[in-house]
Amino acid sequence: MQNPATDARPHYRERLAPSLWLLVTVAVAGPMVSLVFVPVGSTVALILGAAVSALLVFAFIAATPIVSVEGTTLRAGRAHIDAKFLGEPVALSGEEARQARGPGLPARGWHLIRGGIDGIVVVPNLDQDDPVDAWTISTRTPDRLAAAIRAAQG
Repeated sequence: MQNPATDARPHYRERLAPSLWLLVTVAVAGPMVSLVFVPVGSTVALILGAAVSALLVFAFIAATPIVSVEGTTLRAGRAHIDAKFLGEPVALSGEEARQARGPGLPARGWHLIRGGIDGIVVVPNLDQDDPVDAWTISTRTPDRLAAAIRAAQG
């Protein structure tokens, strides 16, 4: 097995998975479905309830966006941008991150914000042809993402 070239390896990769509490909340839909189908039969109700719970949990996990820095490209969900168009990333957490997600959120920015994830990285977009002013990205490790963006910039 060959190792990929150094530039092809991701500098950073994070799945913004939902919290355990959200997954438990989604899984509660299964017992509700079971109650609806109890008049049909208890076995059918249990099978359908378990299937609905499993499918919903799987769908929530599969639909979560991925943030990565691969080579010189920053990917946040379905969007991507070359690092040469990005300015200095700012890693925020705590009260600063709450401010950046709320009143400080750029109106013409691109946002990938997930509830339950405290950290934020704000990166200015320097591309004159792009209408987006800045990227605001949720991350559990804002310092690592900001360092990976700096490394991708060269």
